[in-house]
Amino acid sequence: MPRIAYVNGRYVNHSDAMVHVEDRGYQFADGVYEVCEVRHGLIVDLTRHLDRLNRSLGELRIAWPMSRAALIHVIRETLRRNHVRNGLFYLQVTRGVARRDHVFPPAGTPSSIVVTAKSTDQSVIAKKNANGIKAITVRDNRWDRVDIKSVGLLSNALVRQQAKEAGAQEAIYIDHNGMVKEGAATNVWIVDSDGNLVTRPAEHGILRGITRTTLIDVAAKLELPIVERFFSVEEMMAAREVFITAATSICFPVVAIDGEAIANGHPGSVSQKIREAFFDVAEKTAI
Repeated sequence: MPRIAYVNGRYVNHSDAMVHVEDRGYQFADGVYEVCEVRHGLIVDLTRHLDRLNRSLGELRIAWPMSRAALIHVIRETLRRNHVRNGLFYLQVTRGVARRDHVFPPAGTPSSIVVTAKSTDQSVIAKKNANGIKAITVRDNRWDRVDIKSVGLLSNALVRQQAKEAGAQEAIYIDHNGMVKEGAATNVWIVDSDGNLVTRPAEHGILRGITRTTLIDVAAKLELPIVERFFSVEEMMAAREVFITAATSICFPVVAIDGEAIANGHPGSVSQKIREAFFDVAEKTAI
């Protein structure tokens, strides 16, 4: 069956999906996006993803392309047309199509929207959970507003490629003070020497991940202590466990960073407990 994409009011074959050459997402990275997991035919944490979309659009002063209810219908229909039961959907909203000019286009220019969906290989995710992944550290050189889920991801793409070339799967950004920020496409957690779950505060400097937010609920259910504070590269390297979270992977244990093993070099028990409990706690919306 061919994949189907939704593009500005039409469901089209994925291979035929196109946006205008002067779409501001293409010209200026003037847009935002969301990625959401689908598991067992249920959309995970849809409300929180759409709430974050609303915030991102508001911060960039981009209009919603349609009502929230209509968007949910489009998401469900795109998933149904692609027969996705375990996978994800991706949605992107840009400021629309207009003559190339740095200033905003005239009022009333419609936003552009694309929604795609695909199934994922669950065995690949299971293998990464069982074996853990490797990461590298990189200095953060991104723009200051990384709290907005913008499509401007050039730095993220470059450091992910750097990680791949180093035999790793993620790059972890470090600030100018030597403190851990976040991964190229993930939030970073450690289990410190006191057994606390630690992650950097999300008020500024990192993206407030939806999986990160739900994980806090999971930890409360499991009675695991959580501390939101800054932590250094040195503390991360000495941690009992390190793991990363994202919508498409939930919780991947990190077993080595910059070529050095974390703890005993194997996935830890805390990340496993969180992963096993996550789906029960997360919001689930039927397709």
